[in-house]
Amino acid sequence: MNILVLCTGNSARSILLESILNLASQGRVTAYSAGSQPAGKVHPQSLVLLGEKGHDTSGARSKSWDEFGAADAPQMDAVITVCGSAAGETCPIWPGAPVRAHWGVEDPAKAEEADWETAFTTAYEILNRRAQALLAQDIASMDAATLKAELDRIGTLP
Repeated sequence: MNILVLCTGNSARSILLESILNLASQGRVTAYSAGSQPAGKVHPQSLVLLGEKGHDTSGARSKSWDEFGAADAPQMDAVITVCGSAAGETCPIWPGAPVRAHWGVEDPAKAEEADWETAFTTAYEILNRRAQALLAQDIASMDAATLKAELDRIGTLP
């Protein structure tokens, strides 16, 4: 199953969830991330936190969702947006047929530098709980409607 995680900047939340899904799924899911307006670099605290949690960050990069709209791009089974709502962010919308869901998380990159560790850890923990809830399911056997309902339910978990 291919999952694209979208946000605006692709420097923090989407990078975190991409890495969590790829590590925790043990090959059951291939996750990608992108942004509608990519920052051009991964937030340094994303790399620090992922490294501390045992994730390989050597391939982490901020990229445009245009890469996944090309004819030779992997076909996505699901697209998850992770933009926060409290800050009034506008989430990108992915066209086409993949199942779409929203797992809103406030942007840790907007925190003051002194608060980065707490903000990024909080975002990681929320995304990790949601990823673990998804991976506890037999997602490979779900039809699109069931997958959508499950992704939507998981997106409400704290």
